[in-house]
Amino acid sequence: MNRLLEIIKSLLFVETGDGAALFWAKEILGALLIVALFWSLSQLVVMALNKWGRRLTAFTETDLDNRILERGIPYVSRLFFLLGVYLAIRSLPLHEKLIVVASGVLYIILVVSIFKLIYHAIDDLLKWYVARQLETGDAAMSRQMLPVVEKIISLFLMATALIIILKHFNYDIYSLVTALGIGSLAIGLAAKDTLAHMISGFTLMLDRPFRIGDRIQLSGGQIGDVADIGLRSTKIKTLDNQILIIPNSDLCNTLLTNQAYPDNRVKGRINIGVAYGSDVEQVKELLVATAREVDEVLPDPLPEAYFTSFGDSALNMALFFWVAEYGRLFATTDKINTLIIRRFREHAIEIPFPIRTVIMEKGTD
Repeated sequence: MNRLLEIIKSLLFVETGDGAALFWAKEILGALLIVALFWSLSQLVVMALNKWGRRLTAFTETDLDNRILERGIPYVSRLFFLLGVYLAIRSLPLHEKLIVVASGVLYIILVVSIFKLIYHAIDDLLKWYVARQLETGDAAMSRQMLPVVEKIISLFLMATALIIILKHFNYDIYSLVTALGIGSLAIGLAAKDTLAHMISGFTLMLDRPFRIGDRIQLSGGQIGDVADIGLRSTKIKTLDNQILIIPNSDLCNTLLTNQAYPDNRVKGRINIGVAYGSDVEQVKELLVATAREVDEVLPDPLPEAYFTSFGDSALNMALFFWVAEYGRLFATTDKINTLIIRRFREHAIEIPFPIRTVIMEKGTD
C-alpha cells in the first residue's frame, strides 16, 4: 500500500519530501487565483459587451448584430474561463504527461468552442439573409440553398478545426491534406457530370435567372412554371400538367425566356386580316375599342392596333394588349377574339378566306 502511494506521489508531484504538501498547497492556490482572475475578467468583458455592445448595436437598423452579440456573449465568457483553467493547469507542478493530457483536452475544448461561435455567427447571418429575402417574397431558392450552404460551412469548419488540433499535437498534417486532395481529385474525375450539375445548380441559385413559380420558355419552345430548383436538376411544370426535368448544366448553357421578369405582366398579340377595300383606320379603332371592353386588359399601357402588311387576299392587322398576369393571357385572348368576330359582323367588316383564281383557256385546234 505504501509502495502504491509513493508511485502516485511520484506521478503527481515534481518534488517530494517534507515540504511537498506546503509546496503543492501554494501551487494550487496560485492556480485557483489564475482561474479566479480569468473568471473575473470574463465577467467584466460580459458586462462591457452587455452595456457598450448593446449601445453600439442600437445605432444600426438591422438586428443581425444584436443576434450575433446575444449568441456570442456566453461563448466569450466560456472562452475566458477555459483559458484561465488552461493556464492554471500549465502552472501546476504535475507530471509532464498529465500536464500534456490535461492541457491538450482543454485546448481541444477551446478550439471547438471558438469554431462553434464562428459557425453560429455565420448561421445567424444566413438566417438573417433569408429573412430579408422573405420580406421581398423571393426566399424560395434561399430556403433551399440554406441547408446546403450550412453543411458546406460546417464541413469546412470541422476540417479546419481538426487540422489546427492535429498541428498542435505535432501530427503531420501535410500527408493528410495531400491524401484528401488526391481523394477529392479522384472523386471529381469519377463524378464530373454530377459535379457539373451541382455547380450549375449553385450558379442558378446565386445568379437567379428565374425563381420558383416563374414561367419560362426554353429554346426548344417548351413553356412551363418552375416547380423546383435542386442541386442536380430543375423541375418545370408544363402547361399540360407534366413535369419536365432538366439537368442544371443544360439550363446554364441554353437560351431561355423568363415571362415573369421583371414583373408578371405579359403582352399579347392577335393577328387578323380584313378584306381589301376595308377602312383601315376604322378597323384599328374598332380593334382597340374591342380590347378595352375586356376587363383583364390593362388600361396602361393602352391597347394598340397596327396595319402590318398587304397579304395575298387580306390586309393584315395586328392588335397588341397587356395582361396583368401571364397565366391569364390565353383566356383573355379568347375573349378578345370572340368580341372581334361579333364587332366585325356588326360593322360589316369582312374577314376574307384565301382566294385563288384559276383561269382555264381552251386550246386551239
